[in-house]
Amino acid sequence: MPYETPDSVDPADAADPADPTDPAAMREQYRTTPLLEKDLAPAPMDQFARWFKEAAAGDLHEPNAIVVATATPDGRPSSRTVLLKGYDDRGFVFFTNYTSRKSDEIESNPFVSLLFPWHPLARQITITGTAARTGRDETAAYFRTRPHGSQLGAWASDQSSPIASREELLHRYDELASRYPEGEHVPVPPQWGGYRVTPETVEFWQGHENRLHDRLRYVRDGAGWRVERLCP
Repeated sequence: MPYETPDSVDPADAADPADPTDPAAMREQYRTTPLLEKDLAPAPMDQFARWFKEAAAGDLHEPNAIVVATATPDGRPSSRTVLLKGYDDRGFVFFTNYTSRKSDEIESNPFVSLLFPWHPLARQITITGTAARTGRDETAAYFRTRPHGSQLGAWASDQSSPIASREELLHRYDELASRYPEGEHVPVPPQWGGYRVTPETVEFWQGHENRLHDRLRYVRDGAGWRVERLCP
């Protein structure tokens, strides 16, 4: 199909370069090294490990922050930011309250998408796959590494449920702090645990000038992976 160019642009729709709050005028040229097929690791998790280490070494704020998108069985989406807490050849792990909206949607529709938005590096990674609960032993092992206050917070918050006020939430926390003071063993909440996302596709996006970005996507192919290049 030939490219089409509009004959004219309505002046009312034109960006105002003098207005720093005009989103239409916000743009940046990315000047980075090309991402070529020959430079990729054989498997997506190995390539992810390379980029994640570079992001962590690049002084990014919370490079393990991921946007998790879920959907109801009838296709109504929702998204939120969580923190990656583990990855290996099996997939990507995060932890949450099993009564939350994300968990309700995962339990009825396990297909999810993950996004790592590493803007300072002009990079992003997008994963699609299926989510399933981690074992309770794995959940308990991670829970023990959390700060004491975060352990109490997992008990205090019925995530995604309405609450009358912040004062009520703080009151719940204070009661738990009295019951389990610093240094006291805090049990793992039964409604709290991990999800592991098993990837079906993993796309590595590298920004370039003139929006001629590199997009290389691993696609699961039987027991292995194939790589395809996508137009930006």
